[in-house]
Amino acid sequence: MKIENIINEIESVDPEIYQRLDGRRSAMKSFAKFSGKVAIAALPIAFGSMLNKAYGSPSSPKDAITDVLNFALTLEYLESEFYKAGYAAAMGGTLAIPAGAPLMAIQEIRDHEIAHVNFLKTAITSLGGTPVAFTAASFDFTAKGNFTSVFTDYALFLAVAQTFEDTGVRAYKGQAGNLIGNHDVLTAALNIHSVEARHAAHIRQMRSANGGLIPAGVTVKPWITLNQSGIDSSAVQASYNGEEAIAQAGVNIVNIGGFMISANAASEAFDEPLTKDQVVAIVTPFFA
Repeated sequence: MKIENIINEIESVDPEIYQRLDGRRSAMKSFAKFSGKVAIAALPIAFGSMLNKAYGSPSSPKDAITDVLNFALTLEYLESEFYKAGYAAAMGGTLAIPAGAPLMAIQEIRDHEIAHVNFLKTAITSLGGTPVAFTAASFDFTAKGNFTSVFTDYALFLAVAQTFEDTGVRAYKGQAGNLIGNHDVLTAALNIHSVEARHAAHIRQMRSANGGLIPAGVTVKPWITLNQSGIDSSAVQASYNGEEAIAQAGVNIVNIGGFMISANAASEAFDEPLTKDQVVAIVTPFFA
């Protein structure tokens, strides 16, 4: 979960957030400049300061904002605990993540997710709210028995990781539409979104290299093709339904302008958004 995603989620319950922050352009440009100069550990304090400025009056909708941030925190706990458990299993010798680049990648993603959790906890506390709290015991990464060997089977571990990452990218994709017309903020948002997408792409490349749990005749690419999960399990399909769209803004992309563009290519060019309710339905089985 990144700063632009958080502010866009806040905007969904408080359309005046950017006015409270002295305008979209100045607020995001100022924070972008500031965040480039401080260590990651200081970012929660900086963001909390922005929110306190925006919601300092008693009449401000702090409860609604805290709810949004706690929803984000819940998802980040899910991912951080997943990668923590996977890395620990690898170190304990029960999950055969190859040494070198693959293990380093999982460690780095784990560290990113832990940082996101700490970021959101501090931001919520800065608002005077109470962060939700989860531990490893809060989750069931077998998804109620669907993935019983997730921390002993490397191919399955990667498949679940891919599902989490792809779901995350789609979950926050829908917020970009709110930024059309503001070049600076849109650019910042897309740069942030690209980091999330690179995580998903890297996990997919790791799956392709591993070759496990990939249906016959399917090639796992760094991006989603149609509504294909590339995972030999129907349990993850909800994360991919809707990705088969080949039209954008009512325009069919297939062979547009006389160019040879297949349905596959048209679907690969865009990530389709997931609603919050859809995300909740997808991740609920992973809670104990």
